[in-house]
Amino acid sequence: MELCYFILLPIFFFLAKSLFHKSSHRKLPPGPAGFPILGSLPHLGPKVHESLFQMAKRHGPLMTLRLGAITTVVASSPEAAQEILGKNDRAFSERPVPDVISAQPGPEFSLAWVPGDHAWRNRRRICTTHLLSPHRLNALQHLRQEKVQQLLRHIEKKHVNTGEPVDIGKVAYATSLNLVSSTLFSANVIDPEFETAQEFKDVVWRIMEAAGKPNLSDYFPLIRWFDLQGIKRHVKSSYLRLHEIFDEIIEKRLKDRAAKSATRIDDFLDVLLDLCQEEGSGFDHQNIKPLILCLFIAGSDTTAITVEAKTDTEVLGYVIPKGIQVFVNAWAIARDSNYWIEPMEFRPERFTGSSVDFKGRNFEYLPFGAGRRVCPGMPLAARMVHLTVGSLVQAFDWQLPGGILPGELDMEEKFGVTLKKAVPLCAIPRVD
Repeated sequence: MELCYFILLPIFFFLAKSLFHKSSHRKLPPGPAGFPILGSLPHLGPKVHESLFQMAKRHGPLMTLRLGAITTVVASSPEAAQEILGKNDRAFSERPVPDVISAQPGPEFSLAWVPGDHAWRNRRRICTTHLLSPHRLNALQHLRQEKVQQLLRHIEKKHVNTGEPVDIGKVAYATSLNLVSSTLFSANVIDPEFETAQEFKDVVWRIMEAAGKPNLSDYFPLIRWFDLQGIKRHVKSSYLRLHEIFDEIIEKRLKDRAAKSATRIDDFLDVLLDLCQEEGSGFDHQNIKPLILCLFIAGSDTTAITVEAKTDTEVLGYVIPKGIQVFVNAWAIARDSNYWIEPMEFRPERFTGSSVDFKGRNFEYLPFGAGRRVCPGMPLAARMVHLTVGSLVQAFDWQLPGGILPGELDMEEKFGVTLKKAVPLCAIPRVD
């Protein structure tokens, strides 16, 4: 009998809470009724972004979903995105913290998954000033060129002569990790031939995969403690291993700094260690590790645009109450036929002569987000993508393996923290 009470009590509180929310949130945008307890979770297929896109066609560009015990508002138009990320960006500067993120030591010292308070602004200012400012990025141009040259040499050595296809995403990912590593603490985490230090790459990748999995703990906070899918337990060891690696790097740097003959490297790690020595800075050798980890994760992949309302806020005639999660479906917005001709077609030439850019001012195209939560690494990403793609195209002639034609490529996506190709792009490099 006690077990029955234990099981039924949370369900009773959940149903009571659902009824309360239904009566108190009458000004929320429209949306599907959903199922008892589960809400609209059964309506979401494996490609959540596409499911939300189709639902928005029925319920409008601003709709409300109940996902388990969580009420979520989904924005699927440039107008809705501009209201949330532009006009009301201060009101929507909070971030809901996924359960998998809280598995790491010191998540409150991160950059991406923390409230937009003074501490967050200070950490962001430090990253922007000492890592991502135009002056700093220009000074590190040689480093980006060096990493791309290492990539080209690897492809020529391992693939051109053998005719073996290159997994473009895999080598680009390794190059990104090395660039971030060299920028942060002047060392590669993966050797120039992309063959050693596999552990670091795998550990970062496991964290990204875990963060992209649908997690019952995020939809039913009352049962979060049970970690029913084991996602948090699985990823915790990965977080701890990365912190151990960072400990080794920090300890080595501290010994080098203590040696009188040592030459100061003056990279971002030195900046953080200087801050650790400043009284009242709020930094120490433990809480700089979550920040370093966040920069690695964000540097190799970007997060979805999910925010949380700080106050009751009016958007397009509806009221989004404090604490409600808001998901801006950038995928759907970039396929809005009101703004894009043949939006489902891959036509990069559509940007030729266009005033639309990626910097967050045009809300029909938001690869880096917008407003005060815009990705701070956007200037670095722009430089790196242009350099990498341009170098790969200039250095080699490419063809698809097995006689596949470009029109036959499998362009299906896999949903996660970011969208990835379900089938990795592989191509064979040639040199005339």
